Amino acid sequence: MSKIDLNDMSSMQYDVLRELGNIGAGNATTALSQMLNTKVDIGVPQVKLLGFDELPTVIGNEEDVMVGILLMLCGDVDGIMMFLMDPKVAKNLVDHLMGGCGMPSNEDNSFNEIERSAIMEIGNIIAGAYLRSLGELTNLTLDVSIPMLQVDMAAAILDVPAIQFGKIGDKVLLIETAFDDEKVGKELDIKGYYILVPELESYDKILSSLGV
Repeated sequence: MSKIDLNDMSSMQYDVLRELGNIGAGNATTALSQMLNTKVDIGVPQVKLLGFDELPTVIGNEEDVMVGILLMLCGDVDGIMMFLMDPKVAKNLVDHLMGGCGMPSNEDNSFNEIERSAIMEIGNIIAGAYLRSLGELTNLTLDVSIPMLQVDMAAAILDVPAIQFGKIGDKVLLIETAFDDEKVGKELDIKGYYILVPELESYDKILSSLGV
């Protein structure tokens, strides 16, 4: 049984989880910068521990279409990780990744096969960088599944892992990040949301490994 109560965390426990989110987001930014071959800056990530039912309203309107990348975690830490972004952000990143020579952009929220493949690769790399930093800090082994991509309303995307969320707990760690570089920033803020949901026992492992 888990020793941690997500509804009654100490300030130290919360601060440690928030700092892990900050460090993970910073490493993900570095990975994105290397992928795009350009300098990418990041604002101070907003890290919150929220109830699952609060997520749709925090990331926007429940009916807003989002691009979601889902990865299952296993190893020393079991759980779920998601990366969510606006379709326009996803299209902008894909186009930037392809040096401005990507496929013609659609006005709707559909993506062709090449774009979908590129989005999954982007999500895989930045999520992998986030989790590697977490593994290095905690000395825990974190393995991830092949990413799964869904383009749908925010509420529908969050429904996909709802059963798993229910098994794991009613709290999630939300990291809101805003990436920016000179070229992309002029056209569109690159804003994304990491949602990390370790199992309760995994929270114990993470905090214990850091002496908390």
